[in-house]
Amino acid sequence: MKKIALSSLSLALMAAAGAAHAQSSVTLYGVIDDSIMYVHNADSKGDNLWQMQQGNLSGSRWGMKGTEDLGGGLKAIFQLEGGFDPNSGKLGQGGAEFGRQAFVGLSSDQGGTVTLGRQYDPLVDMVQPLTGDNYAEFFTTPGDVDNNDNSSRTNNAVKYVSPVWSGFQFEGMYAFGGVAGATGSGQSWAAAATYGIGAFNVAAGYFRLDNASTPAGRGQTPTTPAGWGSGATSGATFDSIINSGYASAKSIGIASVAAQYVTGPFTANIRYSNAQYKPDAYSGFGSTERYNVGAAFLGYQVTPAAQLGLGYEYTHGAGDTSANYNQVSLGADYNLSKRTDVYLMGVYQHASGTQRVNATTTQSAVASAADYGFSSDGSSQEIAALGIRHKF
Repeated sequence: MKKIALSSLSLALMAAAGAAHAQSSVTLYGVIDDSIMYVHNADSKGDNLWQMQQGNLSGSRWGMKGTEDLGGGLKAIFQLEGGFDPNSGKLGQGGAEFGRQAFVGLSSDQGGTVTLGRQYDPLVDMVQPLTGDNYAEFFTTPGDVDNNDNSSRTNNAVKYVSPVWSGFQFEGMYAFGGVAGATGSGQSWAAAATYGIGAFNVAAGYFRLDNASTPAGRGQTPTTPAGWGSGATSGATFDSIINSGYASAKSIGIASVAAQYVTGPFTANIRYSNAQYKPDAYSGFGSTERYNVGAAFLGYQVTPAAQLGLGYEYTHGAGDTSANYNQVSLGADYNLSKRTDVYLMGVYQHASGTQRVNATTTQSAVASAADYGFSSDGSSQEIAALGIRHKF
């Protein structure tokens, strides 16, 4: 990261414009992560695929963040962060300039931090770091049905993060739907807490996403059931065929818990989540679909520069339809320097049971490993990637 301190001339200009004299800094930073990827059984015809793929360890991004010391332990803070695809140069997150994060707030050592804007939810902040997804996307939930890989960000959000008290910390977030006369339409809210003592850490939280309440706000047409509409504050996590049949859900509720233990060169964690996709009269399905996810990860620091990872995920969908997804992931990462590393990752998934395709169609479950979105023609799929990541 490159840190730029504002010069005295800049501060003088700010003062002339009515800004207060204060110690300030702005940090410019970014990540470029790219790879050569192979997908076995990549589509409905069973074809194999070779392609360039970004973001296996970290989504490629650039951003800036800053602080201003207001005195008395109080600081003004901001962060602007946008994703991009290094293979095309296009912006990520649907083309939003700062689609990953965009917020401003106040931070106090004694009172905690309050931020306003487009933000990650508390489960991403506190639970995800204790899971295999913190190592690589290859280790995340199929279809990201529980937002373990932070496919969803939240607009119009107010978030509070407490200080750390003897290893304990908590977060709360509320996002305003902004619909006159219907305060709860499209709202989101979440809360999470974490506790760490020595080599052991545990975290848990709950995230509730509401779709817009009207057919127009939810994208309904005379021939198509309502999807996850623009009226929702949180983007939903429909990353593959595994849960795309539930894009017309009225609400999604995600409960998640994870624990991690570090001993010597080993890092071990386990996690459990329950994600519920609930319908209403505008939905294209009639019964709540529940995804129960259990996962374990083991990391081994071979040398200060080299790390290995092994993960297993079991996902069970039940309610409207019933399907099982067993997934095994392997990874190796080697640091060439403090800012540059190379990696080799692989994932295998086997699917069974029944999936919903749309309002009128179900099918035998097909594999779609991790949350890359490749839908196979059958019950198994394998993906491998050889890549490089550079941080600046």
